[in-house]
Amino acid sequence: MAVTVTIPTALRQYTGGNASVALAAGSVGQILAALSEQYPQLGKHLYNEQGTLRSFVNIYVGDEDIRHLQGIETPVPDGETVSIIPAIAGGVR
Repeated sequence: MAVTVTIPTALRQYTGGNASVALAAGSVGQILAALSEQYPQLGKHLYNEQGTLRSFVNIYVGDEDIRHLQGIETPVPDGETVSIIPAIAGGVR
């Protein structure tokens, strides 16, 4: 089995338009690394130049923010959903 990674609309252009991607289970870090390897342009939007997850990229396993779990070391079991939620400012001036 695999996990499903949901891709937000703003980043789908870097995954060939895919709204979700199925990847092998593992830790959040392993899953994001595999996603970035499969879609290198997406990786540039997830990680900064130092190779750490950008501060405005929120990752959820199911309904839980990984910041309240084990961070990128959070294990993700088969069948679970990982959601990438970028915090994007918006509005009208």
